[in-house]
Amino acid sequence: MKAFPSPVDLLNVIARIGATRPLSVVRYGRHPRHVLDIYPAAKDGPSPVIVFFYGGGWEDGERSDYLFVGHALAERGITTVIPDYRVFPEVRFPGFLQDAAEAMRWTVDHIAEFGGDPRRVIAMGHSAGAHIAAMLAFDRQWLLELDLDASVDLRAIIGLAGPYDFLPLHSRTLKQIFGPENGLADTQPINFVDAFAPPAFLATGNNDPSVDPGNTIRLAERMRSVGGEAETKLYDRVNHRTLIGAFAPPLRFLAPVLDDVAGFALKHTDQQLPPGRPAAQERSA
Repeated sequence: MKAFPSPVDLLNVIARIGATRPLSVVRYGRHPRHVLDIYPAAKDGPSPVIVFFYGGGWEDGERSDYLFVGHALAERGITTVIPDYRVFPEVRFPGFLQDAAEAMRWTVDHIAEFGGDPRRVIAMGHSAGAHIAAMLAFDRQWLLELDLDASVDLRAIIGLAGPYDFLPLHSRTLKQIFGPENGLADTQPINFVDAFAPPAFLATGNNDPSVDPGNTIRLAERMRSVGGEAETKLYDRVNHRTLIGAFAPPLRFLAPVLDDVAGFALKHTDQQLPPGRPAAQERSA
């Protein structure tokens, strides 16, 4: 039992006080960690949807720690889904990607029951979760296994302090998570970027000690080099943790992360689909 509340606990208590709609807890698969929370948008009618993957180094994390993120986005009119997923040592790459793809499949199939629009879905993540979101968006095999196509079923991707191009590996744990040297190139989101990738919002702190901001810069440059769309924000006053913490009211003064994420999301989930990107229903007709 905790003697004192953690900073995350305090942020979540404040978020609960300001909440206007209850969250729903849903199982999306068979494993005990195949559970997700749904934060309905604070408005009526079909809303845009963000599926948020939290970080934790691919070996830690709980969806309940990010209640403040779900409520913040919901208050901006975005239905938000936050899934748990299996982590190391229970699984290694690509087990957590397969779980994330299952959560995306569930979202497309069922989010309309909670007021979300399955035609306007964005994948978002922080830290290791940003790596997961980027892999789903750029390496299409993970969604295709579940009959989803990132170029059709994802309107955009949002990555916060993500590791997208982080070779060589120095950590023994990371070497265990991502496998033998001869397969490491296939674990890096930057290696799968092409002109059909969804638009991206990529943000980080300028002085992030955990994930080199160069990951964000290099991914954006790669996307632009092939004709893709990448918007970047490098904030001076946040670090790896406070970048996501700035979603909570007490820390919003540090950087306009919530404003920038919500603005990008709403811009890219306008009812009008981008040219050349048919709706999922049209694709399967």
